[in-house]
Amino acid sequence: MNTTAYDVTGMTCGHCEGSVRGEVAKIQGITGIEVSAATGRLIVTSDSAVDDAAVLAAVDEAGYSAVRA
Repeated sequence: MNTTAYDVTGMTCGHCEGSVRGEVAKIQGITGIEVSAATGRLIVTSDSAVDDAAVLAAVDEAGYSAVRA
């Protein structure tokens, strides 16, 4: 199991968390997603290596920006 953390900017509420979670959940191989607007942290768990580009694109699609922590 692989766990990767990202710092997400622009999230302010539960709706923001849901938007990010929904887009990241579309990525194949993701087995767990934790999102916190309070900390600006996204933690992704997967069975194999996480595709950073796919995660960053998903966060962008949700309307936010992110960098790998």
